[in-house]
Amino acid sequence: MKKLAIYDPAMCCSTGVCGASVDPELLRVATVIESLKQNGADISRFNLSGQPNAFVENQLINEQLKQYGPEILPITLVDGQIVKTKGYPTNEEFAEWTGVELNIKPKKSGCCCEGGCC
Repeated sequence: MKKLAIYDPAMCCSTGVCGASVDPELLRVATVIESLKQNGADISRFNLSGQPNAFVENQLINEQLKQYGPEILPITLVDGQIVKTKGYPTNEEFAEWTGVELNIKPKKSGCCCEGGCC
């Protein structure tokens, strides 16, 4: 199975799905990633505000940020290669890259953590 890594812009918590006003796109992405992980997909997600070292240590990501600035985020890597910038993968792209069929419905709440909000 391929390894996915998503480098997010700076967000309030690890998924950005917290607070009173939740971005539906971030909710979709968090739901899809959780579903894929439950089905064995290898996905890592890094938040610029919470894990800045991950952005510095990955030479490819570091170069993209130096060249294009934070507007290039989010960046998605598949097996270490950039496959998407400036937006999150679609459900179809997630399914294609992981080989896992998606059949999910987004959560209705804005909570990103088990047992409560961030």
